[in-house]
Amino acid sequence: MIDVSNSPSFEREAVMKFFQTSTGNLLAAEAAAGVGHHVAVSIVGTERMPENGYFAAKIAQEKLIEKSGIPFSLVHSTQFFEFARGIADEATVDGKVHIAPVLFQPIAGDDVAQAVGRTAVGTPLNGRIEIAGPTQYKMDEFFRKALAAWGDTREVVVDPQARYFGSVLGERSLVPGDGAQLGTITYKDWLDQSTAK
Repeated sequence: MIDVSNSPSFEREAVMKFFQTSTGNLLAAEAAAGVGHHVAVSIVGTERMPENGYFAAKIAQEKLIEKSGIPFSLVHSTQFFEFARGIADEATVDGKVHIAPVLFQPIAGDDVAQAVGRTAVGTPLNGRIEIAGPTQYKMDEFFRKALAAWGDTREVVVDPQARYFGSVLGERSLVPGDGAQLGTITYKDWLDQSTAK
C-alpha cells in the first residue's frame, strides 16, 4: 500500500487530526487485508522542526506506521519543484519574497514517483530512506533564479529569520544527510519540460 495522501488544511489541529485519522483507518484496513508492505511519503527534516504543525503531524503519522506491526518503508523527500511557487507565495511579505539563506535541495515529482515505486517493490525497510534533487542551492539563490525564470518581478530578500510555513530554518533543516538517493532531473530541465507542455 502506497500512502501519498495529504491534508486539505495545514492548520495545526486539522492537519494532525487528518493524518492520525486517515493513517489509523488505512492501517486497520491493511491489517484486515493482510497487506505486507506499507510505503508512506514524508518530508526530509520533520524531526528537526517539530514546532511546525504540519511536520508534527507527519511525525505522528510515522509513529503510527512504525507501531502498526505492518512491514513498512518511509520515503523522506525534500520539497518538490512543483511546490516552488507555493513556497514563494507563502514567503511573500509586502510584495517581497523573504527567504532564509539556508541549504535547499528540491526534487522533481517524477523522481519522487520513481523512488517510491522502487521502494514499494523492494523489501520493506522497516525504516526510512531520504531522497533529494541532484543540486543543492542556497534557498535564496534558488528562488531568485526561479522567480526570474517565471518572469516574476518580486524581489527576493535574504532574511535569516524568514519563516518557512511558520518555522525558522537552520542551515540544514531542509536537506538530507549523507547517503540520500538523488534524483536526475534538474530544475532547469523540469522547468523547460513544464513550459513545453
